[in-house]
Order: sequence, then C-alpha cells, then structure tokens
Amino acid sequence: MKKGQLYCVVMLLLMSNWLVAQQSYNSCNQALELCPNQVFSVSNLSANTTVCPTCEDNFTFCFTPNNTIWLQFSTNVVGGDVSIDFSNLVFQTGAGQGTAIQAALLQASVPCDPASYTNLGNCESNQAGNFLITATALPANTNYYIVISGANGVSSPAECTLDVAISGTGVDQIAPSFNIIYPATVCANQLVSAYVAMSNCPDSSAISWYINGTLVAVTSDTIFQTTNLQNNDILSAECTCYQNCPLAVSALTAPIVVNTIAVNAGADQSIFPGDTIQLQATTSGSILTWTPSFLLSNDSILNPFAFPNETTLFTLSVTDVNGCIFTDGVLITVPQLLMIPNTFSPNNDGRNDTWVIPGIENFPDCTIYITNRWGQEVFQTTAYSAQTAWRGESNSGNVLTEGVYFYVINLKDEADQQFKGSLTLIR
Repeated sequence: MKKGQLYCVVMLLLMSNWLVAQQSYNSCNQALELCPNQVFSVSNLSANTTVCPTCEDNFTFCFTPNNTIWLQFSTNVVGGDVSIDFSNLVFQTGAGQGTAIQAALLQASVPCDPASYTNLGNCESNQAGNFLITATALPANTNYYIVISGANGVSSPAECTLDVAISGTGVDQIAPSFNIIYPATVCANQLVSAYVAMSNCPDSSAISWYINGTLVAVTSDTIFQTTNLQNNDILSAECTCYQNCPLAVSALTAPIVVNTIAVNAGADQSIFPGDTIQLQATTSGSILTWTPSFLLSNDSILNPFAFPNETTLFTLSVTDVNGCIFTDGVLITVPQLLMIPNTFSPNNDGRNDTWVIPGIENFPDCTIYITNRWGQEVFQTTAYSAQTAWRGESNSGNVLTEGVYFYVINLKDEADQQFKGSLTLIR
C-alpha cells in the first residue's frame, strides 16, 4: 500500500471512530429515554454544544454547557419523588482535559426550548465521583430532561462514560393486573371465548396466546376464541405494558376441565325405498334429540325407527348435566334405483332417439310392457338396456304414432319392485 493510500485509510478510521463515539442523544430532540430502576451506560465522548438564542444549550442555571448529552423521563400517573443516580464515572485523560462533570434536571414547557426551562432539584457543577440529583413531589404524567456536560479543564472540557439510573415513587411503574377469564363450563370441540382482564397497563402491545406453551394466536384486542381445548390444557397469555419502557406481563389458567361424553349415532346403512330401519345409537347421556324428527317413530329415544324416502342424515344431539351438547350423525342411504324419462323423440336426429332408462342395467331380469292409450300392448321386452332401448316401434317393427303411452316395469329384484307411469312419444 502506498503512503498516500495508508494516510486515507487512517483518516477514514479516525472519522469512523469519531462518528460512532458521538451519541444520538447529543441532541435534546433525541434525548435518551430512561426507564425506572434500570441502569443506562452513557457517555459524552465527542459531544458538542448547540448555542443560539433559541438553541437547546442556551442556559446557565448552574454551569455553562460545554459538550452536552440529553436524557429524559416521564413521571407516572400519580407522580412523586425522583432520585437520579450517577455512578461509575470514567474520564478521558487527555492533556489539559477536565476531570469533572456537570448535570441538571430540567422541566421544559416547550420541548428543547431554553426559554421554557425550569431547573429542578440540586444542580451539580463539579462532580468527579458518584452523586445524586433528587426532586420531590413531581406532578404526574410530565416529561423531564437531564442534561450532562463536561466541566472545563485547562484546554478542553471533560469527557467520560458513566451509568445513570432513575428511581422513586414518581417514576416507578405501577404493577399491572393481568388475568385470564374463561367460562366455568367448557365443552369439548365447541367454541370457547376467553379474555384478558387487565388494568394499570398503558400502551399495551398485542397479546400472545398459548395452549400448553405453544403459541396459537396473537390478538390486537383482549379476546381469544378456540375450539381446540382438550381436558387439562393450560391456557396462557402475555403482552407488554408501557411502550417507552416495556414491562412484560403474563398469566395462565389452572388445568381446564373440558366436559365430554361419547355419542355414536351408529353405522351408516342403506335401505330400499319404502323400507323402515331401526337406528342403533349409543351414548352415556340421557337427554336425547334426533333430527329430522318427522322421519322417526320417536325423536327422544336412543333407537327409534326411521322411514326415509330418500337419502337422509339423522343427527343425534345429547345434552350433559353441564349443559354441553354433543352430536353425531348416521347416514341412511335410500338409492334412487331408476331415473325414468317421461318423453323421448325417435326422429333419427341423433338426440333422444331411444327411451333410455339409467340404472335399468342393474336389473337383468326385468320386464317392460308398453301399452297405448287404449290398453293394447305395443311393446314388451326383458333384460332392458341402452343397447336394446325402445325406439318407438312395435315388437313387429311398425313405427308407432306420436302420443301418450303407458309403461309397467317389473324389476324382478328381491323386493319385487314395480314402476308404472306414462311417457310421451314425440315425432
């Protein structure tokens, strides 16, 4: 590396260190927020002053500002006494550099406006070791500044690092109250609403909800709803209060008793149209209700007879002594065996030219009789299918005129089912 390049690198490093050393709270409008009963390490290394008639450092209460840094705090909702502890002062040791610091507690009716400053508490102008600033009976919900500056030395003011902590009744965070409220009766698989009752928790964050330690929801309000609680689950919640000085709060429930009883409406079954079936439900509950009730012999007993004329879901609802309702369903399938069209048009246009009966192929022994309106048989067949479907002709091959005809279909099944009706032949 050439000499010139090395010089540039050194200068960049020096500038970088200077920029890092100067704290953001060198300015009043970026004053560092102090939280009660916490220690903050601060420094006025490379700090400067901003002096003009309306500038932040234009004051001389008990010292003339040199290289100031600014801290701030707010009193709580009740106000009171405040103690500011300065400790662990470590000074820079440059030739002719000062070895003491100065500090004051200020109230500003207009933020960072020196014309509005009021000095409070004891003013410290030449401190080289640990010291305190105290103030009594501060009003509630009020913002205050702490300004720190190095005392002059022979050639330059003091620079140091130090710890600052604030305490007292005027700033102590009032302990929040945070509790989970949930129903006395919790029913399995049903919606449960819980909420947090809290007080003394200003600026609360979103609430995180946990079941048995697993995060399940984050809510912007205090209400949480779930259907997933199991017996002996523990519900907990947490959030923070005090936005500027966050304080974590949390609560949890005792193991939650989740009420449940077994309900089994029975196995799904199939019946033929017109048949009756007895439902085979089981449960330990005693208060029963079946729906739909109009298709049952009795809707309040465990094993009623059902007589649906189409596929139907029967639902059994059981209420326990806690008022919880549990349900189960049984599907009784009633197959619609045939879909019998009531019209067709055998005009050879390729559409609806035959009397196709969907499902008839499931009954290979069936017989079909077609008569005209005078009761004369014009067509009859067995083993009816889409391939042998009636084309509007008699068994002898004569083309029949359009009009209304009548059919009798015997399925020749175990139930010996028979269907009768009319159909219209259109030319």
